[in-house]
Amino acid sequence: MQFLHKLINQRRSARLCPPVPSVARVAISAEPVFGPWGGGNQWLLQMVRFLKYSGYDVRFTLSDDVDCALVLPSRQQGRMTFGVAELREHRRRNPHFRVIHRVNDNDVRKGGTGMDAFLASFDEVTDHTVFISEWLRDHHARAEGGWFDLARPHSCILNGADPAVFHPVGNRAWKPGEPFRFVTHHWADNAMKGFPQYAELDARIAADELPGVELWVIGRWPKDLVWKTARTFPPCAGPALAELLRQCHGYITASLWEPGGMHFIEGLQAGLPLLYHEDGGGIPELGRRYGVGFRDDLESGVRALIAGYAGFREKVLTHPPSGDGMCLAYRETIQRVLAER
Repeated sequence: MQFLHKLINQRRSARLCPPVPSVARVAISAEPVFGPWGGGNQWLLQMVRFLKYSGYDVRFTLSDDVDCALVLPSRQQGRMTFGVAELREHRRRNPHFRVIHRVNDNDVRKGGTGMDAFLASFDEVTDHTVFISEWLRDHHARAEGGWFDLARPHSCILNGADPAVFHPVGNRAWKPGEPFRFVTHHWADNAMKGFPQYAELDARIAADELPGVELWVIGRWPKDLVWKTARTFPPCAGPALAELLRQCHGYITASLWEPGGMHFIEGLQAGLPLLYHEDGGGIPELGRRYGVGFRDDLESGVRALIAGYAGFREKVLTHPPSGDGMCLAYRETIQRVLAER
């Protein structure tokens, strides 16, 4: 009998809320992975969920009825579900098909080669390009051999983390006289993520040069790095990561030439003011709003962030980065590109 009542209620609900046609069919060039898999994947998880909620039919392969492709170039084997050749052919068969290219990488970030050229290869099939920071846009437009023409349709949309997970509720404000706990987290163990600076902070704490300061490190780090005082945690994501972040007071990132990054944004949204490296690429675009930059004098940066903690935390709580705002900006970009066909 309970099953019968449930079925009747479901049919009533269907009559009251008839199915709504999808706004458009969007193919994304990578499928999300669940777990600690880097900032780009965290962006993808949010975006897929938001677009579906907004009435879009989201797919991960190209089919004849797809209206728009959202391209996320990756050189990792097997990560992309379609590439330039497939996009070119789809455009030939479907004149109204449109392509949005999200650029979130460069060669200098990890000291590699070939990424800039790989990104440039998508330019010929792209209608609108989204950069995740102004710094990254300018790099690809002005660097030697830069491939992007600033006259082309483009926008800069800064990253934001999922506010259902990364929020400050439960983050207790630091009070003078208590230990001040810095935290950082990285999926990759590349030294350019800032590990020399984190090791320096750890050593200064161990030498009692920064009394009352603690360091937590979450994720991975170079195998030859031996921590002296830092409390370490294995890679984690989602609520488990957010809960660790909320137990801290300040976030530190020394990542160099980062296109945009998600790690420090997750810290900001958890209520933590930011200590950042001034050569952090796109990171200072947000960092200047919420904290202190440093280059050679890490100790002075630590002391300045602690001294200004109350004011920085107020800014973080009042106007934090937002995954909602980021997703909305992408949705509006998709709408505009499709409306202009």
